[in-house]
Amino acid sequence: MAEYQNLFTSVQVTAPSYPGVSLGRDEHERVGGTTHVHLLGRIGDAQIGPIYLGWLGICSLLCGFIAFEIIGLNMWASVGWDPIQFVRQLPWLALEPPPPGYGLKLPPLNQGGWWLLAGFFLTAAILLWWARMYRRARKLGMGTHVAWAFAAAIWLYLVLGFIRPVLMGSWGEAVPFGLFPHLDWTAAFSLRYGNLFYNPFHMLSIAFLYGSTLLFAMHGATILAVSRYGGEREIEQITDRGTASERAALFWRWTMGFNATMESIHRWAWWFAVLCPLCGGIGILLTGTVVDNWFLWAVKHGVAPSYPAVFPAVVDPALVGGVTP
Repeated sequence: MAEYQNLFTSVQVTAPSYPGVSLGRDEHERVGGTTHVHLLGRIGDAQIGPIYLGWLGICSLLCGFIAFEIIGLNMWASVGWDPIQFVRQLPWLALEPPPPGYGLKLPPLNQGGWWLLAGFFLTAAILLWWARMYRRARKLGMGTHVAWAFAAAIWLYLVLGFIRPVLMGSWGEAVPFGLFPHLDWTAAFSLRYGNLFYNPFHMLSIAFLYGSTLLFAMHGATILAVSRYGGEREIEQITDRGTASERAALFWRWTMGFNATMESIHRWAWWFAVLCPLCGGIGILLTGTVVDNWFLWAVKHGVAPSYPAVFPAVVDPALVGGVTP
């Protein structure tokens, strides 16, 4: 019989639907029945439902829908309400923030006012969803680790669209809504402030970005490799190490020289992922407020070499004798 290899074959458990942990008087707020979708079971749990929204969830979805509609309808209006051009140009369409001349004032709707409205409702949706995540975790007796990880991403979002523009005194410093336009903003932002790659917090953010992907991939691969020994039952292996965790630890010591435990690997991964947007937000917040040119900052602090004086200095023609102004 061929040996089971779950790198190629996934396990999908077929079992009766489970309504979840009883939450007392909140139980009635879970709505709908349950169903199972085989394709979803290939990437996660096949069961869908019952669903709990509550007032926070409903208000969050409502605010998110309003923001989505404002952004979408403004993009559609920008192509003359042509549905074909809307679909064709969608990656390049944008809802721009107000021009710099308005500062932090409320501009007319067609001069950035729609951007402010969309940002308000989108921010409300995100914060309401955070509160929902926090309250659901507390109600279930869980830790609030997921909510605080989400808060790290919200920090970067608020820095880009609210905190830094307020400190700079203009909504025009914020990021436009749109796929390619927000990437164009990023490129222009980096060029304007002397190459963001020399920002040390940007360096840390990228290190944690790549580091978290590596940690998650290596951890996932390790658990898959020892799942034939019950490695996926990580909680049990934390307090009562079995052959799965022993083999995983030995493999890491042999190949990496150091091993995490079944618990500490999740703390490593959590911190690496959370520190990515935290450091990124700090780097963005310092740009334009404290540091105007990151390349010159890097040269001053010995991070980057200065340009060599290969060519002779250029003389301003207006300063040369005999030239009539």
